[in-house]
Amino acid sequence: MLTHQPGRRVAIIDGVRTPFAKAGTLLKHLGVIELGKLAVSELIHRKDLDPASIDLLTFGTVIPSVLAPNPAREIALMPLLPKGVQAWTVSRACASANQAITDAADQILLGHATVAIAGGAESLSNVPILHSRGFSDALVAASRAKTPLQRVQSLAAIRPKDLIPVTPAIAEPTTGETMGQSAEKMAKLNGLTREAQDALALASHQGAAAGTADGRLAAEILPIFPERGTRSPIVADNGIRADTTAAQLAKLSPVFDRAYGTVTAGNASPLTDGGAAVLLMREDVAKAAGFTPKAYLRSYAYAALDPGEQLLQAPVLAAPLALRRAGLTLEQMDLVEMHEAFAAQVLSNLQGFESQRWAERAGEAKPLGAVDRTKLNVMGGSIAIGHPFGATGARVTTTLVNELARREGRFGLMTVCAAGGLGFAMVVERA
Repeated sequence: MLTHQPGRRVAIIDGVRTPFAKAGTLLKHLGVIELGKLAVSELIHRKDLDPASIDLLTFGTVIPSVLAPNPAREIALMPLLPKGVQAWTVSRACASANQAITDAADQILLGHATVAIAGGAESLSNVPILHSRGFSDALVAASRAKTPLQRVQSLAAIRPKDLIPVTPAIAEPTTGETMGQSAEKMAKLNGLTREAQDALALASHQGAAAGTADGRLAAEILPIFPERGTRSPIVADNGIRADTTAAQLAKLSPVFDRAYGTVTAGNASPLTDGGAAVLLMREDVAKAAGFTPKAYLRSYAYAALDPGEQLLQAPVLAAPLALRRAGLTLEQMDLVEMHEAFAAQVLSNLQGFESQRWAERAGEAKPLGAVDRTKLNVMGGSIAIGHPFGATGARVTTTLVNELARREGRFGLMTVCAAGGLGFAMVVERA
């Protein structure tokens, strides 16, 4: 359990992010390191933070680069920051930024740090394309050859099939199921209709469109200039469809089960590029420096289940534990932010909150209860805004604490599902 001792709490000062853009579009020229640097630099400048006060930087990413396996350190080596800032990269699938945030919070609670930046970034436009094993073996052999003839002989062993690249798939190594196939399974197991999924997707776009139009979401975003030759900066997420309708969503064909499926491109989150960062401080240090915390990290929890069961259902196990550690109930939450990998996943999670069976699996005597939909993802979610795997957790954290402050609420709950059957939940509190 996180400490609730006054003065020693982990304060969430603020957060900022890049616009989120569909992969292959506006941010395709930026890699993970560049996206991370933009978010971190903007956060430091917005808060007029002394870079010398930063003890550590930790960042999450899901698809690593063999050329830069620790992007957090590369981000920390930007000229703005002292070279002595320790930095490390974490990966917990879609909850990677959450892992970064809780890692930083733990270091603050242990007394090893007082000021930290945590977040994440993902560039799905720049996914590494792998060579086949045959091609790789031939190249290695050629590199070890001692004579030109041996080098030619090694390369001559390459066959046409060896030239076919190996493209990464968003699939479970243990089951072979893709995320979308797992979402389809959850929809069928939990009796979720296509209409219910499309309705949730529509609400996501409408909420995000409203949050963009009135400036609430825009306030979290730093403007980015696209590739050279263009003058207008990118100031908003490009996946939000303010004009979409239930009728338009209903026309889309299922993607993962074309005959009997209900999961479509319209009720699933898109592949996305983006970065996000959050500033954390020990409460007394923040106040002494003149910062007003947006919220405090009250508690968090991680959970896991068999990926072959219901891959994205683990938040149902994590949320009761986080609430128990916080000493609070679902009814006391003023806002709930739930990452939207798929509408089917969100609806399954909501259903699980009300299930006695899932409550018992989580070690609870009774279910958490129903989530008030007027408090859920009030400015849309990942279906509309987008989902850069490594950055989403920091984006959701920023949105939650900002909106909680605007509404003068006290408690907020966030949940994130992740590949591997993993789940995360966190409770935040305003003073």
